[in-house]
Amino acid sequence: MRKSKINISGFKIGTAENREGLTGVTVILAPDGGATAGVDVRGCAPGTRETDLLDPRKTVQKIHAVGLSGGSAFGLEAASGCVKYLAEQGVGFPIGNVCVPIVCSAVLFDLMIGDEKAYPDLLMGYEAAKSASSEFLSGCNGAGTGATVGKLLGFGNAMKSGAGYHEISLPGGLRVGAYVVVNACGEVFDGEKIFAGVFSRSRKKIISSHELMLSGITREFSGANTTIACVITNAALSKAECSIVSGMAHDGYARSIRPVHTTMDGDAIFTMASGEYETAVDTVGYLAEDAIRLAVIDAIKNTETMGGCISYNDIFSG
Repeated sequence: MRKSKINISGFKIGTAENREGLTGVTVILAPDGGATAGVDVRGCAPGTRETDLLDPRKTVQKIHAVGLSGGSAFGLEAASGCVKYLAEQGVGFPIGNVCVPIVCSAVLFDLMIGDEKAYPDLLMGYEAAKSASSEFLSGCNGAGTGATVGKLLGFGNAMKSGAGYHEISLPGGLRVGAYVVVNACGEVFDGEKIFAGVFSRSRKKIISSHELMLSGITREFSGANTTIACVITNAALSKAECSIVSGMAHDGYARSIRPVHTTMDGDAIFTMASGEYETAVDTVGYLAEDAIRLAVIDAIKNTETMGGCISYNDIFSG
């Protein structure tokens, strides 16, 4: 694991996890007053909450947090814990005398590792929101606690994954960061190097998912994957532009995960913008793409062997 720090004013990240059950939740809190937001869902098996209101045609213009959670559909409950915490702080969309916190979320499937009955609940979501700060741990923490990759030959050949963060700053003041939880069916790569993927226990080596796909392999595992992320920026963007950034950021997945956006994945990327810096949406999208790519690699490099799944560090440390 690695201590990461956000240098984008107002945003905070909090994590909570069950390290015995191997599941967890990450909450990304928006600055005071909320953030403009958008989402782009590419995978065919998503699990989400409050994504419809991110449509530019909908009334709500700002959200107050994004939750990323393990536990598959059960883990959607964790977002309610974040809502409860924010409501206690007086944060939310004003309706008469009531403030309703707007928390969008996405989940990943981690029920094959650890305790299959363990999942992030309301209390865990509350604790994650309460712990949020500008510093947090990446790797096998929060929603990355039960994340795995390399499942083309079944879960028995999977490697441990986790959550990663990368931030890019330009001299003029624009900042773009990406928090990614990598739970892909495929492998994580950079150029010719495979960081994590299908691991052969008998041969003690990674088998190329790219080569497996080219061989015409018939999938054995479905519905147990998903890479979910949140891009944060100080740029001034509309809701539509936030969705454009999320769409461009998906290219960061394609540059670091293969195969990606499959029928076995529920890949989604949120974008939150605080509105402090005027710039072109294409610039933000391009930086988000690279931040996503590097955050994916960061997630793998900071993992630890857990739940019988070997980590990058235990393979390459020697």
